[in-house]
Amino acid sequence: MEDLELQNPNATPQKPETGNQVLETVGHWLREVLETIIPAVLIALVINLFLAQATQVYGQSMEPNLHHSQRLVVEKISYHFHGPRRGDVVVLRSPQHNSELLIKRVIGLPGEKVEIHDGLVYIDGVPLAEPYLTQGTAGYQGPIVVPPLHVYVLGDNRNFSNDSRSFGPVPLENIVGRAWLSYWPLTQAGLVH
Repeated sequence: MEDLELQNPNATPQKPETGNQVLETVGHWLREVLETIIPAVLIALVINLFLAQATQVYGQSMEPNLHHSQRLVVEKISYHFHGPRRGDVVVLRSPQHNSELLIKRVIGLPGEKVEIHDGLVYIDGVPLAEPYLTQGTAGYQGPIVVPPLHVYVLGDNRNFSNDSRSFGPVPLENIVGRAWLSYWPLTQAGLVH
């Protein structure tokens, strides 16, 4: 038995799509996708290069304030208007291994004399108040005068930190930006201090 197809006698017969129509449809779809994706990628690239980027804390050098695997947003704008300030938590390219990123706290500013002794850090002979620490700073170092366009950085977990005590003052050009916001894990979300 033959299948019968019901047809509407008033309907206009549909013509099969030609090769040109298929190419036009694909071209239109492709143009729509590219008009959406390319601007989105460019915007993300500009944000990452010039405004902010996400990063992850590796190691324990900033404990108890920042922890291994904690995720942060690093803002890159403010240092175009002013230099790093004492107490800022910064992400920097390691002076020893330029491809390695470190996270440290700015302690000494250009022209200041930094010394470490008796469990304290001294800036120009005055003990530095460091309420973010849970332990003193062991060892003896200095006096070291921070050169122009450099900063002296230390980790908050001073016993487990590779910082200016080993690699010296850091050129400002090595600073990627200021750690601004912690977003993961959610229990530690908030501004970085």
